[in-house]
Amino acid sequence: MPHRTRRAALIFVAITIFLDYSAQSISFPVLPRLAQELVGRDPATAARWVGFLEVGWAIPQFLAAPFLGMLSDRFGRRPVILISVFGVGAELVMGALAPTVGWLMAARILCGLTCGAQAAAMAYVADVTPPEERTKAYGWMTAALWSGIIMGPAIGGLLAMHDIRAPFWAAAAVAFLGGIYGIFVLPESLPKEKRAPIRWAKANPWGAVDLLVQRKGLLVLGIALLLIWLAFQAKDNLLVLYTAHRYGWSPLDFGIFCSALAVASIAVQTGLTGRIAKALGDKRTVLLGLALEVTGFFAVGLAPTGVWFWIANLPIVLGSMATPALQSLMSSKVGAEEQGRLQGAMGSIASLTSIAAPIAVTQVFAATLTWGLAWSGLTILIGGVLSLVAWILVLAFARPVSPEQKSA
Repeated sequence: MPHRTRRAALIFVAITIFLDYSAQSISFPVLPRLAQELVGRDPATAARWVGFLEVGWAIPQFLAAPFLGMLSDRFGRRPVILISVFGVGAELVMGALAPTVGWLMAARILCGLTCGAQAAAMAYVADVTPPEERTKAYGWMTAALWSGIIMGPAIGGLLAMHDIRAPFWAAAAVAFLGGIYGIFVLPESLPKEKRAPIRWAKANPWGAVDLLVQRKGLLVLGIALLLIWLAFQAKDNLLVLYTAHRYGWSPLDFGIFCSALAVASIAVQTGLTGRIAKALGDKRTVLLGLALEVTGFFAVGLAPTGVWFWIANLPIVLGSMATPALQSLMSSKVGAEEQGRLQGAMGSIASLTSIAAPIAVTQVFAATLTWGLAWSGLTILIGGVLSLVAWILVLAFARPVSPEQKSA
């Protein structure tokens, strides 16, 4: 693929991820309110349904991600990306029209089943980007994701002031426009001669694990990635409660912090990650990033004041370079015909942490509330330990892979 075409395609993939996440996050501020309206304004029932709606999205995504990744290996990345974008649009239309909470649940399930744009998009990046440039490219994709997450809720909150269902309609329009744009702009990245047949026995989360086992060193990196995501789940899932409990933060205080954190993360991903990976290589970039994350997690979990909490998050922001570098390291261990399957496996790992971690983390945090204020950062310290184990695994087991091993 010519350089100009490759650049245009990567820009579109970044735009697709941005549109995908902004379309979904636009509904975040109003989903609980809509659920409460549909169940008769009972707060307790609404709270339970909000939890069900999140799980109703995460479980289907966990199950579908490997299948969608395998479909992209068989039929190409372009159709899977487009199906995903239009699937998100259809889910949002269903949400806008939902007459009952059951209808809203069906919409969330549809979103989980079709939300494979990120897996196919990351495989697309691997297809069109030389190995030495993948960390930079993955960093830009992560920045696009964060941009969508930042802008979506703000837009959704403004639209909800006029109509609680307006954010769903706006997000659906964004998703459909992105899909139409992709039809005319996005070329296919996977040549027909490099496509792989569908192995139905492998088209599930457990079958996807086989790929991690088959490729030397890939399973250890997959475990390291799982630990990194679990570490962030241990911190992020309770930050609202944690900062209110320990530092007395208001919703405005927390909103300012989240916006600043997201902007800083985007700056690191777009400005530093690629340069550092080019200078140090993927493995050293992962190790540097994880060392910063470990330092940051322990500092955050022990921060005695809100000011120190802000300062302690800086190493974590800088350490965010570890994830795209680790993704690049993993993608180098498989051929083009298996990039979709690999990204599907990563998607299942991420979804699994979204299902299990929130329940475990919140239960541990609830228990610490009776132990004294100093114990309230325990789950964040556990995240530091998980990041440290990931650092040890990468240091001890990450090895370069030969072309013969990649195709074995």
